[in-house]
Amino acid sequence: MTRMPEGVAREAVIDVGAIEHNVRHLARVTDSEVIAVVKANGYGHGAVRSGRAALAGGAARLAVADVGEALELRAGGIDAPVLAWLHAPGADFAQAAAAYIELGVSSLDQLRAAAAAGSPERPVTVQLKVETGLGRNGIAPADYGTVFAEAAEFERQGAIRVVGIFSHLSNTSADDDRTALSRFTVAQAAAGAAGLRPTLRHIAASHAALSLPEARLGCVRLGVAIYGLSPFDDRSSADLGLRPAMTLRAAVAAVRRVPAGQGVSYGYLHRTTSESTLALISMGYADGVPRAASGAGPVSIGGRTFRVAGRIAMDQFVVDVGDVPVAVGDEAVLFGDPTTGVPAATDWAEAAGTINYEIVTRIGPRVPRREVRS
Repeated sequence: MTRMPEGVAREAVIDVGAIEHNVRHLARVTDSEVIAVVKANGYGHGAVRSGRAALAGGAARLAVADVGEALELRAGGIDAPVLAWLHAPGADFAQAAAAYIELGVSSLDQLRAAAAAGSPERPVTVQLKVETGLGRNGIAPADYGTVFAEAAEFERQGAIRVVGIFSHLSNTSADDDRTALSRFTVAQAAAGAAGLRPTLRHIAASHAALSLPEARLGCVRLGVAIYGLSPFDDRSSADLGLRPAMTLRAAVAAVRRVPAGQGVSYGYLHRTTSESTLALISMGYADGVPRAASGAGPVSIGGRTFRVAGRIAMDQFVVDVGDVPVAVGDEAVLFGDPTTGVPAATDWAEAAGTINYEIVTRIGPRVPRREVRS
């Protein structure tokens, strides 16, 4: 039986060697330049550590959702190119420009704000985000002419430098993604007609990068896959040659022998059917363990997998281990690398009716991250 270190109630162990491996492997498989996405605190793994590991694995640049996340990377000592593409209305890009953050621009207003923050001595680096059918942010096809022409003029003036053009795919079907890809080709042609010559083109995230080779375009924008998680329902991490980077584990905090008929946790969704042992795990939905997985989330203790018994509470949940001997301080693994015999993040996603992306990203700040390298 593996024991948790004394004094450690819960932790997420982050294997930066796995992130390095995954980036290196994906770059080889896709034969493309990799933009590593480390938004949302590196999908819960830690933005700075994930960014460093991705760059060590060969990523050419990093990407985040907003400027605040990009500035966190700069504060962590990362000086590689960083793209941020979601901005508040009326955002001032002066701080981003001073930190050499690449700005994803989705509208004429954002383009003008980016240009206002630049100068011939320090032009702002811009990537143009275009709408190709996802219905979210991006320059609308009807606005291509106006926005691209103004971008070209700002570039001639030295206020900006347009290095990329990009979009997102829906991953609905290969045909839907090919339709979006054809729309992206139209956007590229319109940019070229306006006199723009971006060197980066990217539309494929993890799903399309691995399943739709024509969407790679020499540059892929990878998120969940660099953390060793599969973007597919029918292929595992191991099938894709990936290593999950996060192991979420906790100490058994209490052990109680109870009679048949014992109710467990709020609402008594679980009652013991015979005399049994209950193991208390000091993690709950405040830590990101999804309440929706009550009665279903898998937990490995001593090499055996059990299910959460009853309701997951804010700070704790219970596992009914029957007659298996369990002691206070034993390790309980919620998820990690399934090739080692523990549950996968995908198993928790299935139990909660969600996706593995959410499972790792939602792990909260109360859970310490401990970095290892394998």
